[in-house]
This record gives sequence, structure tokens and C-alpha cells, in this order.
Amino acid sequence: MDVRFPKIADQLLLIERELRTQGWWDEVSPSAEALSSVEPFSVDTLDFEQWLQWIFLPRMKMILEQDLPLPNASGIQEMAEMVFAQRNLQGKDRQLQVLLKEFDLLITASR
Repeated sequence: MDVRFPKIADQLLLIERELRTQGWWDEVSPSAEALSSVEPFSVDTLDFEQWLQWIFLPRMKMILEQDLPLPNASGIQEMAEMVFAQRNLQGKDRQLQVLLKEFDLLITASR
């Protein structure tokens, strides 16, 4: 097991909690078609928060549970910056961006 797994698991829980806190957690899954987008971050079919909930979190949890190799890099916080810059959220997104940056750093940390 990769020594980063416990910290990454904790970080994923913090990201989920922040999505819920901000009211960005959906109770109903998007359509199968929306979830099957081949575009990066599913930008053509999902909001960024939906992508985090329905694609990113489940994939990362599967990687941890099945002891699969972690990605070599992560740029999720950069994507969040671009997405949230286009919205007037008055800082609601700041904590989520901090958590995503910490996730990116954990992914790139040496093993």
C-alpha cells in the first residue's frame, strides 16, 4: 500500500464534506450519458462540483480500496480556479480550492 493512502482518504472526506457544506452535493445522480463524457472534467455534461462528486471521488475511492497506483500528477485545483473565476461566489469556493490544492500536493508528494 502506498504510504499516502491514509492522508489521501482523509482529504477525500474533507472534499466531500465541503461540497455538502456549500450545498453542492446532489442527491440524484446525473444521467448515464452525462457521466460517460470523454471530455476532461466532463465539462460538456457536468458542473465541476458534479464532476467532483460523481466522477473524481468515486474513482479515487476505488483506487484506494483496490490498492491501485495513484496518478502521477493532479491539476484539480487549477481547474477549480478556472471554473470559480467565472462565477461570483464571494469566497464560498475558497475552502474547496484549499482542499483541492492539498489533494494535488499529496498526489505529487514523494512516496
